[in-house]
Amino acid sequence: MSPAPTVSVVVVSRGRPGPLRLCLAGLSRLLYPAYEIVVVTDPEGAGAVRASGLGDEVKVVDFDAANISAARNAGIAEAAGEIVAFIDDDAVPEPGWLAHLVQGFTWPEAAAAGGFVRGRNGISFQWRARSVAPSGVARDLPLASDRPVLLTPAPGRAIKTEGTNMAVRRDLLAGMGGFDPAFRFYLDETDLNLRLAQAGHATAIVPLAEVHHAYAESPRRARNRGPRDLFDVGASTMVFLRKHCPEHEHGPVLTALRADQRRALLAHMVAGRIEPRDVRRLMRRLEAGLAEGAARPVRPMPALPHARHWFLPFETRATGAQRFIAGRRLFAARHRAAARAAAGAGETVTLLLMSPTMRAHRVRFDPSGVWEQTGGLWGRSLREGPRRRWKRFSARAREERERAALQRSPPAGRP
Repeated sequence: MSPAPTVSVVVVSRGRPGPLRLCLAGLSRLLYPAYEIVVVTDPEGAGAVRASGLGDEVKVVDFDAANISAARNAGIAEAAGEIVAFIDDDAVPEPGWLAHLVQGFTWPEAAAAGGFVRGRNGISFQWRARSVAPSGVARDLPLASDRPVLLTPAPGRAIKTEGTNMAVRRDLLAGMGGFDPAFRFYLDETDLNLRLAQAGHATAIVPLAEVHHAYAESPRRARNRGPRDLFDVGASTMVFLRKHCPEHEHGPVLTALRADQRRALLAHMVAGRIEPRDVRRLMRRLEAGLAEGAARPVRPMPALPHARHWFLPFETRATGAQRFIAGRRLFAARHRAAARAAAGAGETVTLLLMSPTMRAHRVRFDPSGVWEQTGGLWGRSLREGPRRRWKRFSARAREERERAALQRSPPAGRP
């Protein structure tokens, strides 16, 4: 077997030390033999790295500007791996994430690879495979199985990867100038997808390369997921259209954008996440962003430099041993203690706690290193499944174990 390619995992974080620490806890337990962690962050985030006990094992790049593209480029410049992977600070990777993701690069013609993203409940998917048009509008791509697949987009389109779960060959990415700093937030990775497609590159989609994405609070989004500001959405949309979309198509795209955003704001208002007065204010911010984006300079992107420092291999805390613990919610304290002890010894631990109810299931990653799933014995896990699951405890535990086993382990044949 050929040696595993070296991977630099880049995390950008600003103003979110709590989510960053949880992300680092997940990254520290990856089942992959050759990776380094590069954290691009502000003073708060640098403090979180030190508090996590990883200060000497992680590359920290000081960066405190509200521009995710420029921050990612700073991370790429420090990355010494053959491949650069990206994950958001409010996401946690499955233990097998990186081992699965690099499978996409077994095809020499694959320039990039992307995986699937699960949402707040840890089970439902936020994003799977998609393609995207020069308008920035994406559509789903059905896949036949959970095996990696190499995709070449239809003419004029690109294969979509998500910024919180993607990887690119470093030499290629650096030679292209990385991410365009004109995209301070939103559509930054989509712009890269279009540029890769225009250059004739293929992209691999690896379904079992999974991360869990929580949508943490930010200047643009409240803790309850209600929007706070749409300026960057407007500005980045306008920059994207100027770069990729024929001018005669701008009008219909912007009309659809305004309608979609207003519809979403009204849904947030009905749900109580924003006030009625916020709808008009946020729509004004969208328009202000569109106006600014129409005038924002789009400059040539010089190649990024080679890394100044050697590759800093991270020694994963995971031993490779797997443990599954299933128990009744009544005895949660005892089961959690056993799970945390096993995780402390380096095992990859899944803890399933079920109550005699029909509660829907949820999955969360505990900072101790335990993947904890809770729900009712007769409740559904997959939201598209039946609301009632009449199963015996042992049968249901076996079913849930099998559902999560593949993404929680590296691919067969990899350490």
